[in-house]
Amino acid sequence: MQSKMANSSKEITKSRIAWVIAFIFATFWLLVALVPFVFMILNSFRKQFDMLQQGPLHLPDPWYFDNYPEIIQKGFFGYFGRSVLIVSISLVLMLIIASFAAYPLSRMKFRLRNFLYAGIIAMMSIPMHVTLIPIFKMTNWMGLYDNKYSLIGPYVAFALPMSVFILTGFMMTIPREVEEAAVIDGCNKYNMFFRIIWPLSKSGLSTLAIYNGVSMWNEFAFANTFLHTASQKTLPLALGQFKGEFSMNMPMILSVLVLSALPMIILFIVFQDKLVKGMMAGAVKG
Repeated sequence: MQSKMANSSKEITKSRIAWVIAFIFATFWLLVALVPFVFMILNSFRKQFDMLQQGPLHLPDPWYFDNYPEIIQKGFFGYFGRSVLIVSISLVLMLIIASFAAYPLSRMKFRLRNFLYAGIIAMMSIPMHVTLIPIFKMTNWMGLYDNKYSLIGPYVAFALPMSVFILTGFMMTIPREVEEAAVIDGCNKYNMFFRIIWPLSKSGLSTLAIYNGVSMWNEFAFANTFLHTASQKTLPLALGQFKGEFSMNMPMILSVLVLSALPMIILFIVFQDKLVKGMMAGAVKG
């Protein structure tokens, strides 16, 4: 009896030590992620030379709010709107195509299934920027150079392999009994996908939307190569333009960075529960 109590006490002690270590690492990581963002916000409310006089981590004195209206007057929302449009269209197309590909790979058996799945996984190893010059030549040949819609194809194509891989694993976790019950009720393959599998995959789709949305939102190389005029440029290119225009005004540049990062932060806060559920469900196969 005493040995059991001693073992139980040791297990409790180990558990507490593990929680303390995890808390320390979590706090450290929170500071690493939070301090730069706090730095950006605080210094975006300063005048041009206040940051040098007051220190970067002190509260602004006085608070200066004219940076944001000036950025908006410089056409910030034009760049912002184009990024929202391109990312939205790319994500919708990517999620639809990935779902159509993941469903037969995860729920059906056919001759070339393993070959196709291996090919999709192999495409994950292709570096995105290796194809920059060939895709540029193809875009120029198609007459899409300096057209914001030319970014949709590369964004969708390079997001698909990872998305199909993750979504296939996620759909494999859906119990077979659900399909069997639907077949008994007279459900065909098309209704099975749209009414059962797709709705049950919302957590996985949300995870992919956030994961790929962030990378598309911040993508610079393809946008910088394909787009030339200001009326076609997306938000990452605007950051470079504002940096050149306000190179000596650091608070103004930080204001642009805050407005650029804010949509992704809000998106993650709103959908963080679905993101966690999608990652956990895709990691466990039942």
